[in-house]
Amino acid sequence: MTLGPWEGPWPAGPDGSLPAHLDPQLLQEGDARNVVDRYRYWRHEAIVADLDTRRHGFHVAIENWGHDFNIGSVIRTANAFNAAAFHIVGRRRWNRRGAMVTDRYQHEHHHPDVAHLVAWASDRGLPILGVDNVEGSVPLEGYAVPRACIFLFGQEGPGLSPEALEACVDTVAITQHGSTRSINAGAAAAIVMYHWALQHASG
Repeated sequence: MTLGPWEGPWPAGPDGSLPAHLDPQLLQEGDARNVVDRYRYWRHEAIVADLDTRRHGFHVAIENWGHDFNIGSVIRTANAFNAAAFHIVGRRRWNRRGAMVTDRYQHEHHHPDVAHLVAWASDRGLPILGVDNVEGSVPLEGYAVPRACIFLFGQEGPGLSPEALEACVDTVAITQHGSTRSINAGAAAAIVMYHWALQHASG
């Protein structure tokens, strides 16, 4: 929903000046961004800074070997669950259209290959959990996900690469009850992040 220009006197702090988190241009022209109500008219940098005070402990990583259009939807969901950061493994460029500019409110890391991601995660003590319905995967339902971890998603179709599967401490799969072999990567990401939130998010 678009909000028009601020009506009435502008907000003022104790000293009478405009609070630092508010954007005078948005107050004057209106705010058409897709943000929750509490961030209306806030400066972009102020929103990121506020999110940083309460980022969740999980990261989201996506293999990007074939410029998968689903990456954007995964990242949009990562924003909705306030992930610590998102990681692109493989090609640096990815289709940002599906992210609906939510990537601007997150922290992005690029890794040229899986080995680079593994080294980054190891330095920070973060286990990597694969998400794929391959042989040997364990059901997500009932799985105790660590508070601090990296969820690694593969491309739509081929799934995680052999190198990625080798790097994971576990690979979890979402139990399905229909005829299709797999579900959309964006949908799978939402389910996994919600599963993490049920165990660790305070609300």
